[in-house]
Amino acid sequence: MAVYTEVSDRDLTAFVAEYDIGEVKSCKGIAEGVENTNYLLATQAGTYILTLYEKRVEPKDLPFFLGLMEHLAAKGVPCPVPVKGRDGKALRRLAKRPAAVVTFLEGMWPRKVEAAHCAELGGALARLHVAGQDFRLRRANALGIGAWRGLLDKCLPHADEVRTGLARALQAELDHLEARWPRDLPQGVIHADLFPDNVFFHHGRVSGLIDFYFACWDAFAYDVAICLNAWCFERGNSFNVTKARRLLASYRKERAFSDAEIEALPLLARGSALRFLLTRLHDWVYTPKDALVTRKNPIEYWDKLRFHQGVKSAGEYGLK
Repeated sequence: MAVYTEVSDRDLTAFVAEYDIGEVKSCKGIAEGVENTNYLLATQAGTYILTLYEKRVEPKDLPFFLGLMEHLAAKGVPCPVPVKGRDGKALRRLAKRPAAVVTFLEGMWPRKVEAAHCAELGGALARLHVAGQDFRLRRANALGIGAWRGLLDKCLPHADEVRTGLARALQAELDHLEARWPRDLPQGVIHADLFPDNVFFHHGRVSGLIDFYFACWDAFAYDVAICLNAWCFERGNSFNVTKARRLLASYRKERAFSDAEIEALPLLARGSALRFLLTRLHDWVYTPKDALVTRKNPIEYWDKLRFHQGVKSAGEYGLK
C-alpha cells in the first residue's frame, strides 16, 4: 500500500484551486508503490497523478526529479510531465508534505514479462540515456557503491537470521566489488529503478516510464545491469538469456556500448544485485511487521547475485 498521508477534502480543493485544471471530480489512493503517497486525481480538465513525497525522499532532490521529467518529456521520452500552478511552480505543499501533480499516462505494466517487453524496454532505456545527456542538473547516486558499506554494516548483525552464512558472504562480495568497481565508464542521467512496475505498455509498445525518484548521475551500463536483474530472470530466479539478448540488442540500436562497458557488465550486474539485496535486507530487518508496506524477500537477489558471480563475460548475457 502506498497511501501514507490522508488528505482532507477541504485541503485537496484548496490545493487544486492553485492550478488551471478545473474542479476535483474524484481522488482515489493508489496502492502500488512503496516510497510516496499517490492519488489518482480526476478534475474537469482530465486525469492526473497527485504525489505527496514522504520521508524517504529528500526535499532538496525534488527539483532534480521534476525538472528531469519535464526535460525528458520535451525530448520525446514517454514520462509524466509535472503540472505547474498558476504561479509557474510545479513543487508545492499539501498536508504538510511536499507535493506535485503530474500528467497521467495510458498503459499497464506487464505482470508477466515476455522477451518482446525486454526488447521494447532496451530501446526505451537507451533513448532515456541519450535524451538526458544535456540535462543541466546533477544528482549523485545516493545508493551507489559508496553507500553499500554503511547499509551492510547496519544489516550484518541480522543477516544470518535471513540465511545462514549470509553475513560473511556479503562482506566478501562487497570487498570484491569495491576493489574492482569501474570509475571511468560513460555516465549521464540514469533511472536506477526501472523495474517492470515502472514501465507501462500499450498495444505492445512502451507508453510510459514512471517513478524517477531514484534517478541520478551514474554509469549508463549500471542502469542496464539493473534492468538485466529486474527483467531477465524467471520465477525461481533462473536467467533467461533470450530476454537479455533482446534487451541488449535493442539498447545498442539506440546507443552503442563501449568496449569498457561490455567488459564491465558482469561486474555491474553483480553490483546492482548486491544493491537491491542490501536495501531489501535493510527493509526486511527494520520495517515493522505491522507496517503497511509489503517487505520484499532479499534472498531473490542473493540468488541473482550467485548467478552473476559465475558469469565470465557479457557474451553470456547475449552481448557480443
